[in-house]
Amino acid sequence: MKNNLELRMYGMVPYNISPIQQGIQYGHAVVEYGQKIKSLSTNGDIFNDYNEWANGWKTFIILNGGTTNLNESRLGSLNQHLQTLQNMGVFCATFYEPDLGDQLTAITFIVDERVFDREKYPDFIEPSLDDILCSNRTGSLINTYQSWVEQFGDDEDTQKKILALREFLHPKNFKLA
Repeated sequence: MKNNLELRMYGMVPYNISPIQQGIQYGHAVVEYGQKIKSLSTNGDIFNDYNEWANGWKTFIILNGGTTNLNESRLGSLNQHLQTLQNMGVFCATFYEPDLGDQLTAITFIVDERVFDREKYPDFIEPSLDDILCSNRTGSLINTYQSWVEQFGDDEDTQKKILALREFLHPKNFKLA
């Protein structure tokens, strides 16, 4: 496995369909993910992540993505989440259900443990006011924060992406479907 990191396939579905339909819509998007991967080079990180996930992990996390609405003047929250993920550069697959007026009914994407394992990769603890006021400790706090960030990857782009996904998928933002 790549760097021995656990992988999970995350997905989002609308809140207002039945639990069995949520699972079915998620399943459709997982198949779409696999189909999109086939068209990519076999040397790409996304291709390798998918194969590692499919061969070694197979864990699904299905989240309540809220509403779905393609109306540009009032996009549904699920549609907004898709835009956010795309803006972060996250490879996603989607499914639009023909029987529901071609509405977006599922988004899937793969993340590694640096995003979801908050025991192995705990959140950074903000310094207290006392720490900030002690000028001789400010430099060490900056170094501590930088060391914390560096655990998420060797390059700045990877670090930014992991940090953005950690914030986006934080448990305060989503509930399981």
